[in-house]
Amino acid sequence: MTEKFCFVFVFAALSLARPLYAQQKIAFTWDDLPAHSSLPSGTTRQQIIDAIISTTLAQHLPAPYGFVNAKPIEDTPDLINVLKAWRSAGFLLGNHTWSHMNLNDQNATLEAWEADLLRNEPVLSKEMGTADFHWLRFPNLSEGTAPDKKQGVRRFLAAHSYKIAGVTMSFSDYAYNEPYSRCVAAGDQTALGRLENSYLEEAAKNLDYAHRMSMALYGRDIPYILLMHVGALDAKLLPNLLEMYELHGVQFISLQEAAEDRFYQNDLDLSLNPVPDTLEEAMRLKGLPLPPREPPSVNLATICR
Repeated sequence: MTEKFCFVFVFAALSLARPLYAQQKIAFTWDDLPAHSSLPSGTTRQQIIDAIISTTLAQHLPAPYGFVNAKPIEDTPDLINVLKAWRSAGFLLGNHTWSHMNLNDQNATLEAWEADLLRNEPVLSKEMGTADFHWLRFPNLSEGTAPDKKQGVRRFLAAHSYKIAGVTMSFSDYAYNEPYSRCVAAGDQTALGRLENSYLEEAAKNLDYAHRMSMALYGRDIPYILLMHVGALDAKLLPNLLEMYELHGVQFISLQEAAEDRFYQNDLDLSLNPVPDTLEEAMRLKGLPLPPREPPSVNLATICR
């Protein structure tokens, strides 16, 4: 089966399976600028970001936020051009901490994490100019497990005028980029086709997964904030991903528009007590069972090994 035919087959199947519920609204957000996961041979970080930019502009999506870890720029100064290209396209930058420090790690003290976030700000300020970079995406979505740590980080963020960019839709796109690099290196076209189809299948299944949780919790589809990563397979399949979403009737909105929904109120007003900012956490808090979720159709740990 050729790659083109394989994608046509997948899209036909997804179209037939289109859910019969109200249009979903999705805000694309991108993590780990300027460098995410492994690079396939023959591909550069600049090519990845240029492909994401080109597709986003061609499809007239609202200007997305990309969340930055600036540490790689220290070792590879030319990576600053990734951020410059993003800004030249009219896209926006937010803070993902300097080194992608996980606040839930035992060795990550609140003071160390705060310093790591602030260390990221000079790059953001320079590239954003007068535009607002005070949106935070927690690395690993980790907000601190101890109540005093969680409250402490909220006080710190409020004092520095930050808002939290929560995540209410994710199909674990990041998990596909390392296997993709392996399959490119192996030159295994059959495995590459399987991997790419699985990626799109997971994205399609995730639409229904998020819908079921949102309906169980609120009786409606909230506007979803989608977590994506600037990986090589993400860049390659973005046109196909957008086509799939459009087949399902998805509307694309900005992070700012999505965050106006009351679900995200506590992410914007950090003087309020923390509440779940993922649908899974909200379901667990209410004692509701998560919808069934089948594993991917390929084993990401073993493919092309």
